[in-house]
Amino acid sequence: MTNEPHDGNVSAAGAESQELSLTALPNSPDVGLRPFWQRIAWPKIGLFILSLYLFILALTLMKDGARGLAPLVEDRFSLNNAFNTMGFGWLFAYVVMSGSPVAASALTFLDANIITPVQTFTMIVGSRMGASFIILFIGFIYVLRGRNRSTSLSMGLLSFTVTGTLQIGSVIIGTLLLRSGFLNRFQLGGGAAVTSVTDVLIDPVTGIFKHTLNLPSWALFLLGLGVILLTFNLFDRCLPEMTIKESQVGRVSRLVYNPLIMFLLGSAVTLVSMSVSVSLSILVPLSHRGFVRRENVIPYIMGANITTFIDTLLAAILLNNHAAVSVVLAEMLGVAVTASLLLLLIFRRYERGALRFVSWVTDRNLHLALFMFSIFLIPIILILI
Repeated sequence: MTNEPHDGNVSAAGAESQELSLTALPNSPDVGLRPFWQRIAWPKIGLFILSLYLFILALTLMKDGARGLAPLVEDRFSLNNAFNTMGFGWLFAYVVMSGSPVAASALTFLDANIITPVQTFTMIVGSRMGASFIILFIGFIYVLRGRNRSTSLSMGLLSFTVTGTLQIGSVIIGTLLLRSGFLNRFQLGGGAAVTSVTDVLIDPVTGIFKHTLNLPSWALFLLGLGVILLTFNLFDRCLPEMTIKESQVGRVSRLVYNPLIMFLLGSAVTLVSMSVSVSLSILVPLSHRGFVRRENVIPYIMGANITTFIDTLLAAILLNNHAAVSVVLAEMLGVAVTASLLLLLIFRRYERGALRFVSWVTDRNLHLALFMFSIFLIPIILILI
């Protein structure tokens, strides 16, 4: 769900397997001659249904565990203000190498009244910043394998830079929206149907852990976190296998020069994969092969940063918590408005500034060391404020 990461976890092997990922190919030349029902990828549909079930199960376990975690979180962590929760979400995403589980954790904390809506919002913002590190981490793996440092790290640095810019705007816009109460009129409840499904299919399983095994609250929360990490990996496997045909590179390359097309493409790929880590990790190998250039992917990253919250919005709806839905909508609207303003008003200047910053970081080892030091120091400072 970063996957982001939902963001789902992305390994070096995963990056390699996504190296060829733009055009779906049939398994055999006569695939079009088979009946429609035989062309349906039934195993992937079954895996998707299983993933969705586990996603709801994980949220339920985390929700039940979070209620009992309130005293522990308040005693062990100083989550007293929005800065603390932003730093906590940032570092939490580093630890689990994904942003979506951290965002889901923030929503369950809100549901348990451990943190306020604004604190939940900033924790989700921090999770997005932490998830951006995953793409940079993949770039470091390419460097260790002997690839060019500038090319390998550029996509990760651009992802971090663009995400950071969008989140700055989102913090301002989203906080104003939450404090104004404007989003309270747009409520998306889970409804009786979802509640009934949960009672019938989920409660008996959670009852085993809560009553039969008598697990403590912290264990329920950690179990749910582990299941949700597994779920995002399963979601990734539900995607069709993709590959690039050399003959199609020319047609695709003509599209990358249009910022609006790239913005929509980034939104669509992330919406389908439900993981910004998956959709952005594709850029690292494509950049190495010369299929895309750094300046062409900035709108793609912007689009990906909007639709990556679909899984978080789904989690808020399943929790049937109106405040949680408002928080996620505030984040999505904040990012969308910021990205739209940048694209429509100052895109070329913004593009040149982002590329200059990336070039500065990769120019010298000292600059790279300062950047890496700062992205770990900033969340620590936020926690201590």
